[in-house]
Amino acid sequence: MTTKTQSNFEVKDLSLKTQGEKRVSWAAREMDVLAQIKERMRREKPFAGKKIVACVHITTETANLATTLQAGGGECLLIASNPLSTQDDVAAWLVSQGISTFAIKGESIETYQSHVKRAIDFRPDLIVDDGADVVASLLQNYPEEAKKLIGSTEETTTGIVRLKSMEREGALSFPAIAVNDSKTKFMFDNRYGTGQSTLDGILRATNVLLAGKIVVVIGFGWCGKGIAQRARGLGARVIVTEVDPIKALEASMEGFQVSSIEEAAGLGDFFITVTGNRHVVDLKHFQMMKDQAIVCNSGHFDLELNLQALGESADKVTQVRNFVEEYQLGQKRIYVLGEGRLINLAAAEGHPSCVMDLSFSNQALALEHLVKEQGRLENKVHNLPEKIDYELAKLKLVSLGIKIDELSPEMQEYLNSWKIGT
Repeated sequence: MTTKTQSNFEVKDLSLKTQGEKRVSWAAREMDVLAQIKERMRREKPFAGKKIVACVHITTETANLATTLQAGGGECLLIASNPLSTQDDVAAWLVSQGISTFAIKGESIETYQSHVKRAIDFRPDLIVDDGADVVASLLQNYPEEAKKLIGSTEETTTGIVRLKSMEREGALSFPAIAVNDSKTKFMFDNRYGTGQSTLDGILRATNVLLAGKIVVVIGFGWCGKGIAQRARGLGARVIVTEVDPIKALEASMEGFQVSSIEEAAGLGDFFITVTGNRHVVDLKHFQMMKDQAIVCNSGHFDLELNLQALGESADKVTQVRNFVEEYQLGQKRIYVLGEGRLINLAAAEGHPSCVMDLSFSNQALALEHLVKEQGRLENKVHNLPEKIDYELAKLKLVSLGIKIDELSPEMQEYLNSWKIGT
């Protein structure tokens, strides 16, 4: 189908909206906490008169966040944060709901950059960013406009690293909330969401049995922990590589083999990067890999794999399946999945809605916090207040039908006193 372009949207095909509606409704079944926030915001209208830009993965779960912000009175514009992460039927449905959406699965870098410019031209009051591209572009190219921003929120580890660099250099001219650093985000989304969705993407792209294979997980942060656990659960032998000695020690204590990338390069059947850094798998590592090794990335940007160097060294590059490219290096074949982009969104559907319920509830409340505290927050990276974290966890437990204990007055007194001994 041809791309549909108008002044307030650019999507693949508006006729996909019916399919998108069904899928958005399916995701909403497991997003009870966000639904409660949506109903409250519908009554209170915390974003009335505010323009909100969201540079995010355009998925069914994101659609539920967008309609929550819209119900709260916000005028929303969405763009994709990754060229391969858009679900075109969801983008079409968002347009039908009056939400300006600029996102097409497989869009070029030039199109993506034009969408970032479109988002900035919207002159937002609030930004939801995923990788800090919109914020970085705003600060670099339109510094005076940036000063008018109420604030931004950031979903990813990569984006927070960039924001903190902006803060150190004195470039951050508005407050930003590190949503990714909320416990109800990183302990669940990063670990359980990334763990399941990454392997889902790999299996959809390759249909290869993982049991008995050697899976090399590059990076043992929360995302790496989840991937390593899930790969082991499917019968794989897991090798972890790390630069952080504490994380490496933790991986060893978890029972994983730990080595350098160079040591693991000739052993692995699968290589999965989740570091947030560049060229962690470089040309020398590709050259060490055995024939038919499969390589993918589940970090935010495709630069974790040095695909430019690999492509320049390859005798031939061939697409052999959807989301699978074969690089011929002499007599050896290396398979790269999803063009090195987020495999869980390029070849699958991203995180399950149950875990995104927590992540996007954090996002909605972070934006509300920025509005409520406008003028009182310093121009730096902030964490969401811990009480919001605990309230979200309680709401999620209720939605899952789980009851927990409460401290008795005597227990509380003991914890708060230094005079009561054994």
